[in-house]
Amino acid sequence: MGLFKKAPKNLPEYWLKYETLFKDSQSKNIDDLIFVVLDTETTGFSFEDDRVLSIGAVKIKKETISVQEVFDIYLEQEKFNKDTVHVHGLLKNGQRECISEILALEKFLDYVGNAIIVAHHAGFDMGMLNTALIRHGLPKLKNTVLDTSVIYKKTLIKSYLVQPKPSYTLDELAEKFSISKKDRHTALGDAYITAVAFLKIISRLKEKKNFSLKSLIR
Repeated sequence: MGLFKKAPKNLPEYWLKYETLFKDSQSKNIDDLIFVVLDTETTGFSFEDDRVLSIGAVKIKKETISVQEVFDIYLEQEKFNKDTVHVHGLLKNGQRECISEILALEKFLDYVGNAIIVAHHAGFDMGMLNTALIRHGLPKLKNTVLDTSVIYKKTLIKSYLVQPKPSYTLDELAEKFSISKKDRHTALGDAYITAVAFLKIISRLKEKKNFSLKSLIR
């Protein structure tokens, strides 16, 4: 009896619909896949104590950013950290239309589907989103995740003279690829910068031998 964890009961219809999308295996051809590049703005850096303020995302299909299909929502806030307002500019009583956390998650699941998620320092965004899902009795996201801070390092030529840094910031990637930082520190703006950086990384990696989705995920 104790060997297997029981699946949560009474999962909502929107979760079951999302889950069924993962029953069939995805294409191995990267050009056939849909990528959802996302960013979250949060009240802080604690998965348990902080909350998501906004989620921004764009879709990439056939190496093109689909500007008609952007995701840009703001969440109602019970928690408020005045120390992070200067970064994202989202005040508790701001003028933006906000929705509840559970409705935001429902809308996000509908948007992301079984796409491959791409984010910069993805562990943080995924941790915040998964903690929010668990808070509402839902399982964690099932999507494959790629981290631009990790896959960028695959583009670098390794030598004894130049050692890659352990990590690269989104600002560093924007500078290296000459991407405008005009909308930096909004969720949608950062998602767009990450998406452009991702496409440039993919373009570089495709020039290498044996490039494949599997090589990206490793």
